[in-house]
Formats: sequence, structure tokens, C-alpha cells
Amino acid sequence: MGSRKVSPSTDFDMPSLPLLLTDTDLSHRITETLLRFIGRVPDSGESPNAQPARRARALAHSAATRAAMTAGGLALPPGLLGWLTIVPELLAVWKMQAQMVADIAAVYGNDTRVTREQMIYCLFRHTAAQAVRDLAVQVGGRLLVQQASLGVLQTAAHSVGVHLTQHAISKGISRWLPVAGALGVGAYAYYDTRHVAQTAIALFERREETAIAAEVVSPA
Repeated sequence: MGSRKVSPSTDFDMPSLPLLLTDTDLSHRITETLLRFIGRVPDSGESPNAQPARRARALAHSAATRAAMTAGGLALPPGLLGWLTIVPELLAVWKMQAQMVADIAAVYGNDTRVTREQMIYCLFRHTAAQAVRDLAVQVGGRLLVQQASLGVLQTAAHSVGVHLTQHAISKGISRWLPVAGALGVGAYAYYDTRHVAQTAIALFERREETAIAAEVVSPA
């Protein structure tokens, strides 16, 4: 198989992914990062609020704005440097989103720390619904986010990792368009964080109708 010829005029062409990371390598890195991340659910400094919906919206707007600025800034370096910021960008945005979820739970009166199952459900319900489908069940109109075994969480994290890898590759061209690409990455982080907030609000707004199932889910 012949090598691809590169002319001087293609200095800003995006190289093929194998020259940087294979999709398997990137998926593995994202999955491992996610598994370490969900093991450290943040505490919240928020208190139950008399107007939780209003406070939750304010928290969502603040987190989404900061996520957009952070993601957009990390996407500014062009070329290879831009590719190397993919995982740091994801982690930085996840941290902001996780704190937002914990804060939203607190303003709705959730008096315990958000579980790792609730966290992964809130973060990825809107983008990888199939990956987190085993974490939540609908029982008599109530949404139950279940405690899960390590095997179930690993399976969910792997599925999320594959999904996020596909998304990262599909938007990889943005890493080679510094300004326009950074704006696109920032906009996506903003709307992604807003969707996470919507899921968290839906989960915690009727605390009396939301429960954590006591049984442990066995891996399939």
C-alpha cells in the first residue's frame, strides 16, 4: 500500500487519525478517564431553595457559560495540539457539569450525595441513552436510578466512551480551524451542559417520586 503524498500546499490538512490516536486508543482513554471521574462525585455548597427551579436555571446558565468558554479555549490550539486537548476538554467540561448536577440536586432538597449512577445518567442521558439504559427504570410513573455493580458501570462507561469517540472524530476537523472550530466546540459544550441540566432537573424536581433502588444490578 503506497504512502500518501503530501504537497507543501496541504500544511493545514487534517492528518488521518492513526497518525495521532486510533479510534480504539481514544475510546480506551475516554473510557478510563470516565471511570476514574465518576468515582469522585463532588459535594455541593448549595442548600434547599424555596424556588428550586429558578435557582437550578441560574446554575445551569452559569455552568453552561463556563463550559463553553473552557471548551472553546482548549480547542484554540491548531492541528496536532488541538487533537491532544480532546480528553482534557471532556474532563474539564464533565467536572463543571458534575458540580452543576450536585448543586441542582441540593437545591431540590436532595440530602445525600449524588450517586455515581445518578451522575452518569444525568451526564449522558441525552447523548448516549442506550449506554445508560440499564441504570434507570420507570416504575409506576417514578424514575428509579438504580445502584449498579461495577460491571454494569464499566459496561455503561465503555458504551459512552465509544459514543464520545465517534463524536470526537466526527468533529475533529474543528481542531484544524482554530477560531471557527473553537466557537463550534464552545457552542456544543454550552448546549450539552444545558441538556445535562434539564436531565438533572427532571430527576430531582420531584424528589418524593424519585428513589434509588436498593438492589444491585448484576451485569448482563
